[in-house]
Amino acid sequence: MNAEKSHEDSIKRYREYLAEEVDGIYIYTQLAEIEDDRGLSEVYSHLAESEQRHIDLWQKELKKLHADTALPQPSARARSLMWVARTFGPDLVLPVIKAFEADAADMYAGDSVAESEALPADEASHARIFSAIANTGNTGASGKIITRLEHRHTALAERDTLRAGVLGSSDGLVSNMLLVAGFAGANPNQETVVLAGLAGLLAGSISMALGEWISVTTSKEAAEAQIAIEMEEIRLDPESEKQELELIYRARGMSEAAARSLVASIFSTQEGARDVMVREELGISIDDIGSPYKAALSSFALFSIGAIIPIIPFFFGNSNFHIFAGALLCALGLFALGALVTFLTGRNVIKSGLRQMVLGLGVASVTFMIGWSIDKLFLN
Repeated sequence: MNAEKSHEDSIKRYREYLAEEVDGIYIYTQLAEIEDDRGLSEVYSHLAESEQRHIDLWQKELKKLHADTALPQPSARARSLMWVARTFGPDLVLPVIKAFEADAADMYAGDSVAESEALPADEASHARIFSAIANTGNTGASGKIITRLEHRHTALAERDTLRAGVLGSSDGLVSNMLLVAGFAGANPNQETVVLAGLAGLLAGSISMALGEWISVTTSKEAAEAQIAIEMEEIRLDPESEKQELELIYRARGMSEAAARSLVASIFSTQEGARDVMVREELGISIDDIGSPYKAALSSFALFSIGAIIPIIPFFFGNSNFHIFAGALLCALGLFALGALVTFLTGRNVIKSGLRQMVLGLGVASVTFMIGWSIDKLFLN
């Protein structure tokens, strides 16, 4: 009974797979006919050929089980999608098809027959190609535009570095400002305020450094594992990897000859193939992974720079003058950090700086009053 049920389940599953692949080949052949751009039309034709291999596989498996191998008709979903593509243009349906391909990769995950024939990898590859098409659009992208996008990627990485620096210093300044303000409000002696400020600086900076080290180490180990898998795929089946990369470049608007020449150049060295395939398939840049030790040290330093500011006046005394001097230094630091944020947001420098300053001093005033109230209620 169990064997019979397993037999029926396998037939049902393979028929479902077959129906999905029929939808896929229908969509690709329709897109190839609709698409005006010859290069993109050829990309769709290549994808249809890949889907035909999948259909052949499932018909073969069904035949082994003595089941019906007849191809079903394309589903209403696929026909409706292509009606939209013919009526309003292919661009409108590309994100939906990309999602279909991602779902297909998940559908095949864990199926021994599918995985032995690399079907999940095929579907994931199709999703990446559609992502390139959807991000570029029907107008394509010349080699110069692709180069410009690479420069933009570098610029974004630099912006991320600036963002991390601003946020790290801001965390140190704001957190220690609130701590020092609370202690200063309680009116203890000078040593207590300085000790509290230094303790906050060390605790915060060490915590930030450790957290950054763990974060970068985890990301680096995960990236290295993905890179190792990608390198194994390149070693085992370099031609498939070349074909995928060529299709991605052609989807971006490069001619067939230019794409083939570029891919050949990339695969001329192992390092070149690794870097490009990892970036295109995984969205990882080897240079962006970074060192966890450098990240931890920079996080420690940036937090400490911000955290030392509220303490500086209290090295010289503990009076209303020193409290005012500390508030002034914090106000200037908050304004400077708010102004630096405008390099990321493009907003008005004065407005952003004042907003950061007012909010920070407002919250610090609250903690100062809490410390003052504790002193009046419990310490006097």
